[in-house]
Amino acid sequence: MGLTGNWSYPTSVRFGAGRISEIVEACMAAGITKPLLVTDRGLAGMEITARTLDLVEAGGLGRAIFSEVDPNPSDANVEAGLKVYREGGFDGVIAFGGGSGLDLAKTLAFMAGQARPIWDFEDIGDWWTRADPDGIHPIVAVPTTAGTGSEVGRASVITNSETHEKKIIFHPKMLPSVVICDPELTVGMPRHITAGTGLDAFAHCVEAFSSPHYHPMSQGIALEGMRLVIDYLPRAYADGSDIEARGHMMSAAAMGAVAFQKGLGAIHALSHPIGAWHHTHHGTTNALFMPVVLGFNADAIRERFDRAAGYLGIEGGFEGFRAFVDEFNASLGIPKTLTELGVKDPDLDVLTEAALKDPSVGGNPVEMTKENTRPLFEAVL
Repeated sequence: MGLTGNWSYPTSVRFGAGRISEIVEACMAAGITKPLLVTDRGLAGMEITARTLDLVEAGGLGRAIFSEVDPNPSDANVEAGLKVYREGGFDGVIAFGGGSGLDLAKTLAFMAGQARPIWDFEDIGDWWTRADPDGIHPIVAVPTTAGTGSEVGRASVITNSETHEKKIIFHPKMLPSVVICDPELTVGMPRHITAGTGLDAFAHCVEAFSSPHYHPMSQGIALEGMRLVIDYLPRAYADGSDIEARGHMMSAAAMGAVAFQKGLGAIHALSHPIGAWHHTHHGTTNALFMPVVLGFNADAIRERFDRAAGYLGIEGGFEGFRAFVDEFNASLGIPKTLTELGVKDPDLDVLTEAALKDPSVGGNPVEMTKENTRPLFEAVL
């Protein structure tokens, strides 16, 4: 594959097939001499994880793993991970996996030297300034999916196990020091995970592009990210060994996370409480909500998608784009309803209240209210 590069935006990114071989060098560059590799339960026993641990051990950095990570990581996971991290005397993390593993790992590194409880650092106002920056340990991120883009993000999403609310924990130093984007690590992803994570990246780009906030750099990144997903997700879905398609999807995932500095919106505000209460796959849930949210925001975003559609190779402006999203979802096996997604007896009042509290609502181009938000859930029952 001819796709390779060394990038310094938004952080140091080592991109290219086979670059997991540089994991020890990446740790040393980040100042890590005794890393804890943090991943999810599903990846813990896989060959790519064992190979990475072999490389770390052979490089003289020890061999340690923590994998008690739920699909929607919680404060309980954080507590368990911190116990292992602190007792083991580790000085940094290798965040390895999809969004769940990456988010939990970043949170462990952030909380390693903090004395205050985790919810004191929720992404509200300037709460991040409460943290002791000297207590934040370095992070090397190694994504194994192409969706969340958490490897280039300054925040993690953690579920409050008591209230079932997803909270965003933010600090600028949560941005990993070094990222290894090796598309070979994504080759083994099952088709439904390829689809769900890829559409998560697409949702990030769509929402960032739709956000009313001013951030022209993110606007441009969101547009190109959408194009990459449209062009390459079908190829990765059809042939998981297509390394070029896998590489472009890893780029699209990182681009989506960079782009949503401009804002997210109703897709994520609706998806987060569904995931917290019903434990659905985040990217797949985002994809399910995307068509109904495009309709909800139509009047506010029509003009910008009229201009973008041609670049994306879609005829018919905004209406053509909205029709394309329906067809795209169907071609990738995305459910049309919450029931098909496995959601049983949802409490729409609770979900509506949670959606309106979600920080993503601030980036939606149409103001979300109780009166217009509940019908969005009803539309996908």
